Amino acid sequence: MDTFLFSINATLPVFLTIVVGYVLKRLGFFSEDFTVAADRFTFRVTLPVLLFTDIATADLSGGYDIRFMLFCMGVSCAAFFLIWGGAALFLREKEKTGAFVMASFRGSAAVLGIALVKNIYGSTGLAPLMVVSVVPFYNAFSVIILTLYAKRDSAANATADGTAEPAKAKIPFKKIILEIVTNPLILAVALALPFSFFGWKIPAIPGKVLSNLSAIATPFALVILGAGFTFRAASKHVTLTTVASFIKVVLLPLLFVPAAIWFGFRDEALVAIAVMLASPSTVACYIMARNMKNDAQLVSSIVMVTTLVSSVTITAMIFILRSFEFI
Repeated sequence: MDTFLFSINATLPVFLTIVVGYVLKRLGFFSEDFTVAADRFTFRVTLPVLLFTDIATADLSGGYDIRFMLFCMGVSCAAFFLIWGGAALFLREKEKTGAFVMASFRGSAAVLGIALVKNIYGSTGLAPLMVVSVVPFYNAFSVIILTLYAKRDSAANATADGTAEPAKAKIPFKKIILEIVTNPLILAVALALPFSFFGWKIPAIPGKVLSNLSAIATPFALVILGAGFTFRAASKHVTLTTVASFIKVVLLPLLFVPAAIWFGFRDEALVAIAVMLASPSTVACYIMARNMKNDAQLVSSIVMVTTLVSSVTITAMIFILRSFEFI
């Protein structure tokens, strides 16, 4: 019962905050120009600051479980390429591939993973190590898939006689590399890693500024997510939302949690891996999709559904693992 109540307390406020943003937009508090500017502010300032502070303040200077880190990295890569391969084979609306793949594999492991492990065991255990292992992959893969399937300017594909030129299948390697090395989220992770691995401390005054900015990152992003959500647009994505949500909160845990058990992970390590796989799609997916010209409405639908459903699926998963004395 305690685990169930914790999961409800962790996910329901997230959903209700999204609803607040939706209601405020409909009441006229937010203009479309404001939501666009707010998206940019969140993507370039508050979310990178949140990532930096979470990773930089994680104490990893005492040693590393390389086996655990490699497993988390391997699972993240396998999940991404499996979902991408499936989408390439079965998804008819190719322009939605970037949004679909990102929202299906990228979860809010940093927030929910650390919170759940600490709630169950009284300390964060290996959760910070999991965050450091997977967040760089989450961001790099997200940039790659969103760049590949970003909406192209139709005028740029027009021929001299004014007719549309068929889209070319060339992979923009230079653009992908540039997007990766200049992506604010990836830069934040890169800057934070020396602090976590070498035990560097952030000075007090800049630390306070970073703390203030990171404190508003998630709630502000959730409000803006709700402000940009429309039921009419979401109704067009029912099938894709259902499939992506099933993959994120059900299929990935079913595939990889048994593998983690087989590899011998137990207790804090197993909980961190399980929540990494079963956590709902993160609001950063929506911000990135909107800023990188992908289907933000599809992503917002997936974020809302996975947030609601994960309170049930994570509770069930923790209950099963505890029943078999794996945690």
